[in-house]
Amino acid sequence: MKKWKTLRSNKLIDTEFVTVKREHCKLPSGLEIDDYVVTEYPDWVNAVVMTKDQELVLVKQYRHGARDSFLEIPAGKVEGNESDEEGVIREVREETGYQSAHKPICLGDYYVNPAVQSNKVKTFLILEAEMVHNQDLDVTEDIHIEHINFQDFGQLVRKGTIQTQLLSMSGYLLASAYLSNKI
Repeated sequence: MKKWKTLRSNKLIDTEFVTVKREHCKLPSGLEIDDYVVTEYPDWVNAVVMTKDQELVLVKQYRHGARDSFLEIPAGKVEGNESDEEGVIREVREETGYQSAHKPICLGDYYVNPAVQSNKVKTFLILEAEMVHNQDLDVTEDIHIEHINFQDFGQLVRKGTIQTQLLSMSGYLLASAYLSNKI
């Protein structure tokens, strides 16, 4: 497929976390769109973290966009010159205090919402994690750790017993597929 041509681009917001642009685009058909909004985020990493007892290590935190609290897999952006693997290990350690002697397993990387966002999320599986540190949270973070049996998580989400977001659910499904191929 042919790409759209950006004729003009104006930054509406430009922070370290997000850049929002209004673009005037010309489609291959010749049609022009004068008000297309694109958001540019840094790439993210997230991790399905499992203990030796097959429990998921989840973080519960308030999300202002949805004005509610959610159970999620640990996640964040890669900082500085970190590799994705180093970034996910750091994020898990900071948010949960958990670490593993095993190398994180990359389950894949995917665009989050390519219609309007530029970033990808890379999902990892961390096995046999143990709590070895205290949390090291940013000043804006208020994160509570919860454990749920890995096998029960998907059913609890489908029943509406717990509330999560799509990136956590897709991470769980990727981990489930990976683990079922390993058994």
